[in-house]
Amino acid sequence: QVQLVESGGGLVQAGGSLRLSCAASGSIANFNTMGWYRQAPGKQRELVAGIFSSGRTLYVDSVKGRFTISRDNAKNTMYLQMNSLRPEDTAVYYCNADWAPGQHAWGQGTQVTVSS
Repeated sequence: QVQLVESGGGLVQAGGSLRLSCAASGSIANFNTMGWYRQAPGKQRELVAGIFSSGRTLYVDSVKGRFTISRDNAKNTMYLQMNSLRPEDTAVYYCNADWAPGQHAWGQGTQVTVSS
């Protein structure tokens, strides 16, 4: 069973930066897609950014130009570089990975809080 562990969250002022990491317990080289989701209080979990095995990326409009998703297969780790953070980015951030139909895993989440 693949396990994902997020780290890098914290408290930052608006305009600041954070880098989230998602470390997998096994090789991510064969993962089809990996992604970062977030859930703010009282809101549904939403996809923030995704990266495919091809390297193609996608972002929700609200983070385009500010966030960058990447993956390092050698380190079995995915990252989310978050710049120009805004208070509305405050949420619990989760990583997700899938490697076959019906086969996926979630991390436990890491809190990101952006103060105004």
